[in-house]
Amino acid sequence: MTPRPVLFLFSVAGVVLVATTATADPRAQIRGDLPADLRAQLEQAIGEVDAPPSNRFEARGRARGAMQAAEALLRSEGYYQPILEDVVEGEENPVAIVQVTPGPRFLLTPAHVHWVAPEPNPTIAAEVIGDMRLTPGEPGRAVDVIAAEGTLVAGLVRRGHADARAEPRRVVVDHAAHTVDPTFNIAAGPLVKLDGIRLETRGPTNPDWVAGLAPWDEGDVYDPEYVAELERRMLDTGVYEGVGVALAPADQTNADGNRPIIVTLADRPRRILEAGATFSTTDGSGVDLRWTWHNRFGRADTLVWEAKLTDIDSRLGADLKLPHWRRPGQTLNLSAALVHEDTDAYRRTAAALAADLQQRIGKTSWWSYGVGLDAGQYDETRFDPSTGAAVTATRDLVILTGRGSTFIDRSNDPLDPTTGWRLSGSVQPTAVTGDDNVLFLRAEGQVTAYLPLQQGAKTVLAGRARLGSILGGEELTVPADRLFYSGGGGSVRGYEYQGINPRLPDNTPRGGLSLFEASVEVRRDLFRNFQGALFVDAGAVGFNETPNFSNVRYGAGFGVRYKLPFGPIRADIAFPLDKREGDDDFQIYVSIGQAF
Repeated sequence: MTPRPVLFLFSVAGVVLVATTATADPRAQIRGDLPADLRAQLEQAIGEVDAPPSNRFEARGRARGAMQAAEALLRSEGYYQPILEDVVEGEENPVAIVQVTPGPRFLLTPAHVHWVAPEPNPTIAAEVIGDMRLTPGEPGRAVDVIAAEGTLVAGLVRRGHADARAEPRRVVVDHAAHTVDPTFNIAAGPLVKLDGIRLETRGPTNPDWVAGLAPWDEGDVYDPEYVAELERRMLDTGVYEGVGVALAPADQTNADGNRPIIVTLADRPRRILEAGATFSTTDGSGVDLRWTWHNRFGRADTLVWEAKLTDIDSRLGADLKLPHWRRPGQTLNLSAALVHEDTDAYRRTAAALAADLQQRIGKTSWWSYGVGLDAGQYDETRFDPSTGAAVTATRDLVILTGRGSTFIDRSNDPLDPTTGWRLSGSVQPTAVTGDDNVLFLRAEGQVTAYLPLQQGAKTVLAGRARLGSILGGEELTVPADRLFYSGGGGSVRGYEYQGINPRLPDNTPRGGLSLFEASVEVRRDLFRNFQGALFVDAGAVGFNETPNFSNVRYGAGFGVRYKLPFGPIRADIAFPLDKREGDDDFQIYVSIGQAF
């Protein structure tokens, strides 16, 4: 027997379905010889009602209300001589009607701009008038006239007239000539030049550090993009709840005629303690404790102490981020950690130090370079190509790594892209000493692309390709954690972590010198905030420097996403299409954001 709560849910679903499929009635019918686009605009303007009128009196009221809405719409579209009549037909089932004869459409004459003193210089005046795009002979639509006025003011502000404003405009409608003649009265105000930054918030942030982030020099002409860029630079640090950046009022102009930019900051809590737990049948389970210090040094810095204990990756360490280090957009990242990794392929216990400089390019792209130093013990089971057998070894290694990477983002959303592309790449020249001496170069790159297949991006085709190669090293001597592995939620779904790799006789994953991965996914909006997805992933690990396409393995599946303001929550179920002994029948993945 079906449980009652399930019956209730089905009942509610049925009611919602009926409610959403019910057809609303127009408030009144539109009659008359009208262009199709104008008729559609009128029908939208008069609106809809839930039920037809119950009597002629109610129908008359609806017809008059609809006629007023239609008249307002017609005038806004340049029809200033319409003939409108409200009509009611029928006795028992009355129908509200608006009979419309739009009359001639009035056309624009050349617009006039009257500058209220002080007026801008002739060059700026000509430029902003040229941006107005109010073409004589076009329909005299009210929205175009209002937009042109806004364009004039915005153009002045972009060119340094920060106090520009519109005075009451004068629009003459000539009923004999059927023309609309607009005159704009614009007060440009003085050309504003900038001073420095004034921080008006009490807190740990050093005012001199904020002043160094100004994207202008003293005496430069005001540009609202300067304000927006400074706000972006402050928000990029991630240590403020809110950032306010605004030009000081005109009465705060200094003796040199310059005005400062005022910055107000709302600090995030100085100390944040976070604890988390993860559970996975494939990628390991554990607990994570993070203690974050914000603005410890008064320059929007972030210091994170972390203690992590999981089946695969445990560590104790600290990370320090210094945004806008020595120049805007450049971030210094320092990290130190004690690490213990226990995977199917290897076991590593090491101390790790790293320093990287990251430079932002535009809003979301960046490049970085740095150095890493690792020292520790590796317990590995490796394949010996000379004997064709597995070799178990314990090595003490010191690894010095140069780190260079880049990320170019031309997509439209960081967590839920629907159009555009992304490109990432990294190179890591590495020197190993200790029980083995090895020099090699590890390189990899990935490209993803997003193509909307329908208007409004209701269906999106997404693709991903990733290639990796290790040059100059041998499979037996390259440290196990630097080899390539594939399989899992971030690579080829349907397989467990490192599950794509060929295996040694003892079932240990065999790390490779090259990597190939690819994914194709179709995402489709279903209803409300829900989205469905179908996908196919592929991957291969090779043992030469060039990727091996002869042992590609595939996984396929489907998933659902629930879209939230910050991004979608993703749940996927995937199945291995080249199932080997030991592979599970399926894998489930849950995370925030799209798979790629």
